[in-house]
Amino acid sequence: MKLFSVCSINLFLGAVCAHPQLMAASPSVQDEVEIMASGDSALGTRDAASQGVVGAVVIKNKPLLRPADVLEFVPGMVVTQHSGDGKANQYFLRGMNLDHGTDFATTVNGVPVNMPSHAHGQGYSDLNFLMPELVQRIDYRKGPYFAGEGDFSSAGSARIAYRTRLDQPFADVSLGQGGYARTVVAASREIQDGVHVLGALEGMLNNGPWTQPEGLRKTNGLLTLSGGTSAQGWSGSLMSYAAQWRATEQVPQRLLDAGVYQGQPFGRFDSLDASDGGHTRRTSLSGQWHSQTAQERVQFSAFAMRYDLDLFSNFTYQLNNPASGDQFGQSDQRSVWGGRASKSWVTDAEDGTLVVNTLGLDYRQDHIRLGLFNTAARQMLSTVRDDRVEQSLLGVQAENATTWTPWLRTVAGVRADVWRAQVQSLSLAANSGQARSSQLSPKLSLILGPWANTEFFLNAGRGFHSNDARGATARLDPVSGSAISTVAGLVPSLGQEVGLKTQWSAQWQSSLALWQLDMDSELVYLGDAGSTEAGRPSRRQGLEFSHQGAWGRYLGLDMSLAWTRARYTDQATAGPFIPNAVQRVANLTLSLRNMHPWSGSVGWRYIGPAPLREDNAVRAPSSLTLNLRMQRQLRPNLDLALDVLNLMDRQNIDVAYFYTSRLTGEAAGVDGVHVHPAEPRTVRVSMRYRF
Repeated sequence: MKLFSVCSINLFLGAVCAHPQLMAASPSVQDEVEIMASGDSALGTRDAASQGVVGAVVIKNKPLLRPADVLEFVPGMVVTQHSGDGKANQYFLRGMNLDHGTDFATTVNGVPVNMPSHAHGQGYSDLNFLMPELVQRIDYRKGPYFAGEGDFSSAGSARIAYRTRLDQPFADVSLGQGGYARTVVAASREIQDGVHVLGALEGMLNNGPWTQPEGLRKTNGLLTLSGGTSAQGWSGSLMSYAAQWRATEQVPQRLLDAGVYQGQPFGRFDSLDASDGGHTRRTSLSGQWHSQTAQERVQFSAFAMRYDLDLFSNFTYQLNNPASGDQFGQSDQRSVWGGRASKSWVTDAEDGTLVVNTLGLDYRQDHIRLGLFNTAARQMLSTVRDDRVEQSLLGVQAENATTWTPWLRTVAGVRADVWRAQVQSLSLAANSGQARSSQLSPKLSLILGPWANTEFFLNAGRGFHSNDARGATARLDPVSGSAISTVAGLVPSLGQEVGLKTQWSAQWQSSLALWQLDMDSELVYLGDAGSTEAGRPSRRQGLEFSHQGAWGRYLGLDMSLAWTRARYTDQATAGPFIPNAVQRVANLTLSLRNMHPWSGSVGWRYIGPAPLREDNAVRAPSSLTLNLRMQRQLRPNLDLALDVLNLMDRQNIDVAYFYTSRLTGEAAGVDGVHVHPAEPRTVRVSMRYRF
C-alpha cells in the first residue's frame, strides 16, 4: 500500500505501475503532492531515465524572468526570447532548435498549448498565460517512447497541472526595473462538501530594458471547480488571457559592431522598427474526470478554445522593399476543440505475472483563418496569403505493461494517427486542396531492476510532428508564383535511449541517459514567407545527466548537464552541421530551505555554442547567467522576496541567426549574424500577503 502514493501520480498520467494492488488506495485529489527535486527518481514508477516530475516547492524557490522559464526545470531545456515578451518563447532541447514549440508538446490543465498550422510557426507554443504560483507539478517525458504522446512530442513533452485548492488565499505584488509591475491574487474555498472553487487574477505591465519601451500589458484569469477523490474525481477550468506589446527584434551584429546607424549612436537594446509587436487573446474551457478501482482506471478530458493573434515583425529591414521596409503582419484566428479518453485494467496471470493494459484515443479539431500581409507601421500594404484551414488529428493508442519478475518490466505500445486537412486559399485558388496523412508508431521499453536502488532502461519508439496544412496543399509560391512541391502532413522520427536512475541515499538521486533521434526530413513551413522549405534528414545523439539531493536539512542541489551532437545525414555539399543546434547545456541550482524565516536559491545556467551555418564556419557564442532569489518571512502571513536576474550583468545573447538583411544606405543585402540580446541585470522585489 505504501508504494501506491507514488505510483498513483504516474497512473493518473496514463503510465503503468508494477503492482495492481497499488491501485487500491491513494490520497484524495485535494491532497497536494510536493515533489522536492526536478529529477524525482521514483524507482519502480518510471518507464525511462529521462522521465520525471517537477513539484511546486522547486518552482517556488527559483526566480523566473518569464512564465515559460518553468520549462527549464526539464533537464537540458533552454527557454529564450528573440522578440517581445507577448510572443511565444524560443525553445531548445536535445540539439533541436524547437523554434516556438515544434517537437515539444505542452499542455496546461489538459489543454494543448501548441498550435498546428499557425500563422507564425508550426507548433507555436505561447506560455505567457501561465501563472507559476499555481503550478502544482510538471510531468515531463523526453523522446518518442510513449504511446500516450502524439503530435510535437519527438523531443519531449510536458504536462503542467494547476492546483485545485490553496492552503491560504494570497496576494502578490512585484515591482522591478524597466517599469515592471505585476499583481496576482488567488483564493480557494470549499463551497459544499468535497467541492472546491479556485480563482486567480493576474495583471502585468513591463517596458523592459529596451530603448523603445515594450509597453507589455497583460491580463490573465483562472477559475477552477473540482470535487471528488483520487478514486473518483473531476475538475473544470476556465482560463482567459490577453496581451499587447511592442517588440525589439534581433539586429545585425555588424550594426552593433559599428555602434552608429544613420549618424546616430546605436546600442544593443535599440530597435530598427518601432512598430513591431502584436496583441493576442486565448480563452479555454476544459474538464477532466477519472474513476479508479483496484483493478481498473478510466480517464476522460475535453477542451474547447478560442485563440487570436496579430503579429508584426521585421527581420530583414529593407532587403525586399527598400522604400517601405520589410515588415509583415501575421493573423491567426481559430476555434479548437478536442479531448482524450483512456482505460487501464489489471490482469493477474496464473504464473504470477502482472499485466496492465491501456487503450486510449485523443482527437483535436482546428478551424483556422490565417493571413500573411506586407505591412508598414502595422498598416496593410498587400496580401501574401489569406487562407481558411480545417484540420483534424485522431490518435488511437494501445499499451501493455507486464511485470515478468521483480526485476524485469516491459512496456510495449503502438499508436496510430490520422491527420486530415482542407485548405481554402482566398488569395490564390491553386493552393486550395485537401490532404491526408497517417502513421503507425510502435513503442517499446525494457526496465531492469532495481538492484542496489538502481534501475536500467532501454527505450525505442517512433514519433512524428505534423506539418502546416498549407504546405501539404500549396502548388504555387505565393510570392514568386513559381511551382513548388507539396509536403507530407506527418513527418516521422525514430528515437532510442539507454539510461539509468539510482537512489544513492534517502537524499541523493541521479539519472543518466544516452539517446539518439533520427528525423526523416526537417520540413519547415515558413510562416514569414508563406511557403515551405524542405529540410534534410538528420541525426542527433546526446548524453544527459541530472543529480538532485540535499546536504542536511537546509541546503539543496539540483544539477543537470546535457551534451548533443547534431548532424544532417545526407551528403549535401553545404555541410553536415544543423544550424542553431545547441551542443551543451548546464544548470546548477543551490537552494536554501527550512531555515526559517529565510529561503532562496542561486542558479547558474550555461548555454553552449552552436553552429549558425551548415559548414560550421560561423558559430553562436556561449552564455552564462547567474540568478539569485532571497525570501524572508516577515510575519506569519507576510513574505518578502528579492530576485536578481543576470546577477553578473553579462552581455549574453538570447538567440543568434545567420541570414541576409539590408540596412538603409547599403547597396545590397548582406549575409551576417543577427542577435537578440539577453536582458541585463534586473532587480525585482515581491511581497506576498496571505489572508
